[in-house]
Amino acid sequence: MKSIRRIALTAAVVLSAFGATTYTSCNTDECKDVVCANGGTCNSTDGSCSCATGYEGATCATEQRAKFIKSWSATDTEVGGSMLPSYSSIVVSGTSVTEVRIAGFSDDYFTNNVVATVSGNTITIANQTPDNDGYKVSGSGTLNSTDGKLTWSYTITNPLNVAKTYSGTWQ
Repeated sequence: MKSIRRIALTAAVVLSAFGATTYTSCNTDECKDVVCANGGTCNSTDGSCSCATGYEGATCATEQRAKFIKSWSATDTEVGGSMLPSYSSIVVSGTSVTEVRIAGFSDDYFTNNVVATVSGNTITIANQTPDNDGYKVSGSGTLNSTDGKLTWSYTITNPLNVAKTYSGTWQ
């Protein structure tokens, strides 16, 4: 009787060990061969990277602002008014991974660079007075990932609080 119990107990232990080994061998580590750059973290369910602020791409290796950094050919129009002459504007890196600085904004309306932040395909100019002369600018633009054009809407407000709104297309 004791030997039957011992055999049954041994069989149960062996089956449990075999079952545990089989179960754990079926659970693969989706992040085993994944390296997420720039502080990104791997999702253990599907092996994709969740990127830290300011980065994108399959492995978070690309700065979001990189697609904005270049020399742009700009055409802006005052809403309800006339088109401004075409001009060039240059976007360069700012001090943080989400910041850019824009030279020549609105056909050199501002002597100093306009500071903007980038998130995904959106660039945003927070209300600011770049030249400390009382003229303020604010607005945002969206980059079309298909054609590479940047579409702007921005407002320039003078020291008397009179605002003019502009739309623009940069390419």
